[in-house]
Amino acid sequence: MTRQRSHSYRQPGVVLTDHHFSVPLDHARPGGEHIELYAREVVATGKDPERLPWLLYLEGGPGFGARRFTGRQAWLERALADHRVLLLDQRGTGRSTPLNRQTLPLRGTPAQQAEHLAHFRADSIVRDAETIRRTLTGGAPWTVLGQSFGGFCATHYLSTAPEGLTAALITGGLPSLDATATEVYEAAYPRVERKNLAHYARYPMDVERARRIAAHLAEQPAELPGGYRLTAEAFQSLGLLLGTGDGSHQLHYLLEDAFVTTASGPALCDAFLEAALSHLSFAAHPLYALLHETIYAQDPAAPTGWAAERVRAAHPRFDAAKTLEGAEPLLFTGETIHPWHFTADPALAPLRDTAELLAARTGWQPLYDPARLAVNEVPVAAAVYHDDMYVDTAHSLRTARSIRGLRTWVTDEYEHDGVRAGGPHVLDRLLTLLEE
Repeated sequence: MTRQRSHSYRQPGVVLTDHHFSVPLDHARPGGEHIELYAREVVATGKDPERLPWLLYLEGGPGFGARRFTGRQAWLERALADHRVLLLDQRGTGRSTPLNRQTLPLRGTPAQQAEHLAHFRADSIVRDAETIRRTLTGGAPWTVLGQSFGGFCATHYLSTAPEGLTAALITGGLPSLDATATEVYEAAYPRVERKNLAHYARYPMDVERARRIAAHLAEQPAELPGGYRLTAEAFQSLGLLLGTGDGSHQLHYLLEDAFVTTASGPALCDAFLEAALSHLSFAAHPLYALLHETIYAQDPAAPTGWAAERVRAAHPRFDAAKTLEGAEPLLFTGETIHPWHFTADPALAPLRDTAELLAARTGWQPLYDPARLAVNEVPVAAAVYHDDMYVDTAHSLRTARSIRGLRTWVTDEYEHDGVRAGGPHVLDRLLTLLEE
């Protein structure tokens, strides 16, 4: 592996250093094609980095680069007290050989693109981390902090390379060790319905507002800036907000200003359409849509087969057309990816055939080793959020019982984004758990 280290620079309270690494695309073929990874080192001002242990942060997703902090925001304030932090842009995201509608065609046909994307799951991310660790730390183990999908990666880390870890901290990201994509969504839809009903209980005026917007879009889909086609189904996917700490409030404010009066009658206003686009577009994170169901794929013989779309058919209350025929509240959907995403979103439309091939792909390998986790010796602490909309709480607690020595903090103080909303408190709670 080659490594390039650039000069360091400063923000309030921190010293930052950019790192670039060259790693194999396929770690099973180290002599083959290499890709570039990027990571940002963060050290508190006045601290000697050489005297601090490393903490690797793995962002949620899939498909998101590490958060761009300013100074000691969120959980960094606590982490920098006694760690040297590495914010890794996972392969294909951020500055780590990013993949999108512009770059994926360089790989060739949709079939070649799908084959390439098979190397961007948790298994490859952890192999990247291990390659980087041996270079940065001189072989010493480090602590990993995994948020959401980053926690899935941390669980894979514990399954395959626990010798690389001093400890593992997981926030909202304990995956089921064996649930299929279908089973994940069968558990998810009732949970998302509860979030909808809680939203409408808080904001009863939104029942009529949401129905009015959906009815308008059912008759006349809107074209958002850049060409995104806003249909009633696409509008429903704004329910992704309902799993975050302030998401219900954000959704309410979005709905209350949707219409304006024009010379032709009521119309969806430009401000609403612009705000909706900011939540709906996958331009900044296309891998989230392309790879989302693959993070649950572990049976070599079984494709994911658009699991969220198939399971949705068994939950007619999420059918906008049927809802509008009656008087029920419109239910927003949650963390689900559907075939229509790849026609509605210009950032995804050129990748529609690639997405279809990934949905039909077989040969996925297991990501977790229950036998090895059962004899785990790495200290692990996990925050599990009560009724988490994104990651099933029952699945997480079952996994927690399957990993030897894992300590859990189950809380309803935060939603899925707790490590962002209450970062210092959440991280401090987990670090305290490791010491108890």
